[in-house]
Amino acid sequence: MALILFVQGRAYALFQNLGSLILLLIVLPLNLLKVIPSLLWNFISQPFQKKVVAENPKNILITGAKMTKCLQLARSFHAAGHKVFLLEANKYWLSGNRFSNAVSGFYTLPFPQKDWEGYYQGLLEIIKKEKIDVFIPVSSPAGSYYESLAKPLISEHCEVLHFDAEITQLLDNKFTFIEKAKSFGLSVPKSFLITNPEQVLNFDFATDGSKYILKSIPYDSVRRLDMTKLPMNSKAEMEEFVNSLPISEQRPWIMQEFVKGKEYCTHSTVRKGKVRLYCCCESSEFQVNYHHLDRPQIYQWVEKFVRELDITGQISFDFIQTEDGRVYPIECNPRTHSAITTFHDHPGVADAYLKDSKDENEASLIPLPNSKPTYWTYHELWRLTGMRSLGQLKSWINRIFQGTDGIFQVNDPLPFLMVHHWQIPLLLLSNLQKLKGWVRIDFNIGKLVELGGD
Repeated sequence: MALILFVQGRAYALFQNLGSLILLLIVLPLNLLKVIPSLLWNFISQPFQKKVVAENPKNILITGAKMTKCLQLARSFHAAGHKVFLLEANKYWLSGNRFSNAVSGFYTLPFPQKDWEGYYQGLLEIIKKEKIDVFIPVSSPAGSYYESLAKPLISEHCEVLHFDAEITQLLDNKFTFIEKAKSFGLSVPKSFLITNPEQVLNFDFATDGSKYILKSIPYDSVRRLDMTKLPMNSKAEMEEFVNSLPISEQRPWIMQEFVKGKEYCTHSTVRKGKVRLYCCCESSEFQVNYHHLDRPQIYQWVEKFVRELDITGQISFDFIQTEDGRVYPIECNPRTHSAITTFHDHPGVADAYLKDSKDENEASLIPLPNSKPTYWTYHELWRLTGMRSLGQLKSWINRIFQGTDGIFQVNDPLPFLMVHHWQIPLLLLSNLQKLKGWVRIDFNIGKLVELGGD
């Protein structure tokens, strides 16, 4: 039986990777029809374009080069007259964003969790070579802690817009984050630390009266989408589900109250406990649609939390807001959120990142009122396969015509070609060679989401 499953898995991986490569090849001409005219226009108009020079130009090193949010920040700093360098793990040397005209240089280093000495020494060499003034991590969940560990080692050479290691650990842990928010007097859902499946199976759900969701505290790119509610209909069903999860003292989970309401995600760039840049978007299943919404109760929660913690860095939250307006945090991620793409046309992003508030009354930067929502074209094309009604199709058409692609820009078109037809295909070819499957392609974060992946 094990051999049969192994062969079936290899066959599925072959079909999955080869089929995806063929689909990308089919849409390549459409991509070229969009990119080539923009390249020609830029070539013709470039001599007439006025170069922006910042009042105090900085050399900025940004990590996470495979991801759209890194590209967005690179473009924002470049547009303000700064010089931008990108950094990624060696695995993602194929980053399509490196071809952006906002990027002056691109480097790769080993994964720090696998080769800390190689990562740190390489980072230091880049900072010295390029005379980096500001280091801005656009972290993966696995990388943010190690970038915090590097902070005291590189701070004498440049400013580091990131949290200290103990703060990153506190925020990244879903349970300690909730406990810290509670200590500030902020609203939080009921939450329990789970290190043994028996804690869940022996919990008195009947007396408690609430529904709960189990979530892994260490980042799990696949199970994070599991919204199974507890208790389940039968004891046997619940035992099977809970015992299937890798719960242990080494891999703790959180059992969190399920709160009914609308889910939102936020991004905040903070300096000295003051929110300098902020956006709030309605959450989507795979987080590939963003449009800023004004939700004062959520902003007030965020503003108080970062002020009480007195932090400097980038921080993202997920919230549930109930019908009566109450706000409950679901989790915190001490890193950049893809919602930063809502600032695609805002000229003030660089200053919000690089400068402290002038005074306590200075308002946080938010997306422009007429800024178009962002989406990812190839995700939207895939959604067409799931259309089941005319209403769904109309919503899809409105989303396309009212929004803008998170990667494509007329004055910087190459990333749109290279992410979709260089970066992702090479990752697929690598998996095809290994006959290795994946859960889904995420064009936003520029990777194949895999079980046990980075």
